[in-house]
Amino acid sequence: MTAIRILSTLAVMGAMKDLTARYEAKTGVSIQAEFAPTVALLERLRAGDAADIAILTAQGIDDMIAEGAMRPGSRTDVALSFVGIAVKAGAPKPDIATVAAFRTALLAARAVAYSKIGASGIFFAGLLQRLGIADRVNALVVPSGFTAERLVSGEADLAVQQVSELLVVPGIDVVGKLPDEIGTVATFSAGLLTASAQPDAAAALLRFLASPDIAEVLRRSGLEPGNVTG
Repeated sequence: MTAIRILSTLAVMGAMKDLTARYEAKTGVSIQAEFAPTVALLERLRAGDAADIAILTAQGIDDMIAEGAMRPGSRTDVALSFVGIAVKAGAPKPDIATVAAFRTALLAARAVAYSKIGASGIFFAGLLQRLGIADRVNALVVPSGFTAERLVSGEADLAVQQVSELLVVPGIDVVGKLPDEIGTVATFSAGLLTASAQPDAAAALLRFLASPDIAEVLRRSGLEPGNVTG
């Protein structure tokens, strides 16, 4: 049986578990997927970790292509993702409809959990600086994994991460995405590793990930289709 190994960013984990199960049932191809933040995956790939496909930020894929680790022309934009805010299930949802309201919510929280190395955490750390409240927000910086777990444990009142990552954690409620004026849209893309042992089978999976068939699964997971292959 053909086996394809994927190294994937956490942001698409919920969707990918569903999509890979569907693909396996349809094709008989076995898919082994591991999930971690893009920064950690880039370190692993540069250290020689073997895989057929990687799903990273679009910039991460472009960097891998430029470095020769990924095949030129294989970048497949899979999903668009938005940074959002969550609270523990049943807790009052703060107003985050405007920048001023969002700022007030952050300052009022007992603790705000965000990722240290994930794309959302890097963005949020910079946003706190731009809002001028970096030294006034009680930040709970999570080394890796899902920030919303800190809501369930009672360590934080608010969790910041990609909406798709927040939704993976049971026992939380997503408040919404950040206000448009300060929000960000991340593109998560897949690419074919140059050293793939089964490039044809991996390329077929990339075509599936670029198809309109996956749109429903993406949206249910808090993502939007990427739609662009480049």
